[in-house]
Amino acid sequence: MRFMYQYPDLTGLEGDMLDSGPVGELARVAEDAGWDGFSFTEHPAPGVRWLQTGGHQTLDPFVALGYVAAVTSRLKLLTYLSVLPYRNPMLLAKAAASVDILSGGRFILGAGTGYNKSEFHALGVDFDERNSLFDEALDVLPKHWSGEPFSYAGQHFSAREVIARPRPPQQPIPIWIGGNSKLTRRRVARRANGWMPMFGPEALFTTTRTPAISAGDELAAAIAQLRADAGERGAELDVAAAYTEPSVHDADTDWGKHRDALASFAAAGVTWVIVPGQAGTRDSCAAFLERFGKEIAGSAGSSGAG
Repeated sequence: MRFMYQYPDLTGLEGDMLDSGPVGELARVAEDAGWDGFSFTEHPAPGVRWLQTGGHQTLDPFVALGYVAAVTSRLKLLTYLSVLPYRNPMLLAKAAASVDILSGGRFILGAGTGYNKSEFHALGVDFDERNSLFDEALDVLPKHWSGEPFSYAGQHFSAREVIARPRPPQQPIPIWIGGNSKLTRRRVARRANGWMPMFGPEALFTTTRTPAISAGDELAAAIAQLRADAGERGAELDVAAAYTEPSVHDADTDWGKHRDALASFAAAGVTWVIVPGQAGTRDSCAAFLERFGKEIAGSAGSSGAG
C-alpha cells in the first residue's frame, strides 16, 4: 500500500485555510518522510450555513497541486475530489493536463458527481444533471488529453474539431472515482483507473448522497466484485480508502493499533490509504507527517512503487 496526505480542511468561518502550515513546506516534509502522495479537496462556493455545520474551506485543488508539483519530485498529486459537473469538461481537461505536464506525469484526477445543492446553484449548474454531466466529462477527458482533433456535442456546449496541446505525459491521466453507489462502481469498472470508497458515520452518507459501506468484509467483497466486473483491467485498478481514525494524530498514539487497522485495508485489496490531515499549526502538522512516515509510510517500503 501507498500513503497519501490530505492537506487539512478547515471547518467553519473562523481562521484561514493555511493556518495548518505552508503548503510547499508540508509537501516537502511529506516527501522527505516517505509519504507517496499529497491531495486537496474542492468547494469553490461553500455556503455559510454549510460551513457553520461542519463544512470546510478549500484551496483550488489544481492550483494547489501545481504548487506542490514545483517543490517536490516524487509525490503523486490527487484531487480528493474534484466535482466534474462544476466545470466545462474542456476547462477541466486543460487544468488536469497542466498539472500533469508541470509535474512530469504525477497527477491523478480524483472525481465525483457532487452533492452540495447550494454550491451547484451558486455555480449555475443544474443539480439534476450532475450524472449526465459527469458522464460527458468521462467522454471528453481522454479525447482532449490525446492531443488529436476531436468533436463532441454536449448538453450545453458543442466542440467542433478542437485540439489540445501539449499532451499530458500520462495517456490518459488516471481517473479515480469516489462514492459507494452501484453506478459509481460500474463507472470505475468500465471507464476509470481507481475507486475511492467512503466510510464514516451515517450522517456522512446522508449528506453526500451515497450508500453506506463498512471497512471490513463488506469492503473486501465490494473490491473483489469490482475487479471481477472490470475483467482484464481488474488487477490494475487502484482502491484508495481514507483512514480517519483521529487518534493517529496523537503524539503518544498506539502505532500497533494503526498497523493492524491498515493491514486489514491491505487484506481487503486497498492499494492507497488517504490520511486526512488534522487542522493545527505548521509544527504540529509537520511533526505528524514525520511520525507517520517513520512508523508507517516510510517503513512500509512503499515509496517509489509504480
